[in-house]
Amino acid sequence: MPAGLKVLPSTDMADLFDELFALLTPERLLRDPRATGEGVSVCLIDSGVERAALKAKFPEMMPIEGGIFTADRSEPLPYEGRQSTPHGTTVADIILTLAPRVQLFSADVFGPQGSCEVEVVMKALHWAVDVWKCKIVNMSLGVAEQRLQQLPRRNQFLRAIEDAYYKDVLVVAAAHNDHPLTRSFPALFAPPLISVDKSLFADPLDFAYRLRDQVEFQAHGRGYLGPFAQEPATSWAAPHLAGIAARIFSIRPNLKPFEMKTILYWLSRRV
Repeated sequence: MPAGLKVLPSTDMADLFDELFALLTPERLLRDPRATGEGVSVCLIDSGVERAALKAKFPEMMPIEGGIFTADRSEPLPYEGRQSTPHGTTVADIILTLAPRVQLFSADVFGPQGSCEVEVVMKALHWAVDVWKCKIVNMSLGVAEQRLQQLPRRNQFLRAIEDAYYKDVLVVAAAHNDHPLTRSFPALFAPPLISVDKSLFADPLDFAYRLRDQVEFQAHGRGYLGPFAQEPATSWAAPHLAGIAARIFSIRPNLKPFEMKTILYWLSRRV
């Protein structure tokens, strides 16, 4: 060992990291006046969003871009600022409530038929990563485990999630609402993504790390806009954590997904 270097006992190292991460408090980081989502692009793989409703609530929001993805086309149809169901608009509203300066992209994978296949979700994910260059992808949807039994399809889905991870894109996925009685993908693909279950918190910026059957975090499970917003759901919990991540990215835009997960873990210890 070079002269002058000293190996710290493991307990000393633990104390050192505790001291360093003690600086990561919600008050210092999440409530920083710069934590607005400025410069952060977020893709919602969902049912589309109602642009007019969001513009009325957030008149200074960034213009929403996006597309409608279908199984029979390699490129998305133009986004027209309408929703398939209110679901996507509620998700978008949550993110804008927490991070009003984000750039939203709407990847409508349901369309007028109201349902979609895994292949369409993967197509939208690749587009969000490679074309729109989004920093965060929110997936308030899932495929029940029993519906994705075929290993080739499951592995293809996992590779799409891993591709986003290796390109420094943070994917946030909602657990099944009946988790852990019913499990679903892509939430079960953690750790390349952040998986989120629902809970109720007094402050929408509060969240918790509670590992339970491959799902790691819990966030506030109620929304603010839409007919079902007040019904607790993981669909509303995931965008709460995505919005919190957007706030942090607007201060430290070069964080990698594993660094963001570490910061969220340490912040959750202090909530």
